Amino acid sequence: MDKKGKETAENLPGAIELLMADHKKVKKLFKQFQLLVDNNADGKERGELANSICTEILVHAKIEEKLVYPTFRKELDIDELIDEAKVEHDSVAALIEQIQSSTRKDAIFNAKVKVLGEYVDHHAKEEEGEIFPKANKSKIDLKELGDKITAMKEKLMEQKEQY
Repeated sequence: MDKKGKETAENLPGAIELLMADHKKVKKLFKQFQLLVDNNADGKERGELANSICTEILVHAKIEEKLVYPTFRKELDIDELIDEAKVEHDSVAALIEQIQSSTRKDAIFNAKVKVLGEYVDHHAKEEEGEIFPKANKSKIDLKELGDKITAMKEKLMEQKEQY
């Protein structure tokens, strides 16, 4: 930030920091969902939070698939890891579709959201443990990629009704 507290181009986060921030945010949302379940919150509240979780994940996945993974695939020798991550995205998307098409009164709605959290947690751990360290050691301009991620995320979140 500059002296007035505004973010400047030089100190905006890079790609890895942005992606990890998304992971952290979604993990927190899953914890909030579990608290709602534990406290027998009504279906509407759980449903709204589940929709927010699904939107965050779908936007994050689209950014990875359109910007991050192609860059990493081109610059790093990690095709197998990227392929695995894509398969994980497909599995997550299928579960999100089930969540979004079910009612909050569905007997296994909470279980679907919980399993989604487990999938996402596994996926994030693999990225943070295997893919991101390789990207950090590479010659990829992670700052520039971070700028692209920020722009794409803003655009996708404006269109979030589509999710």
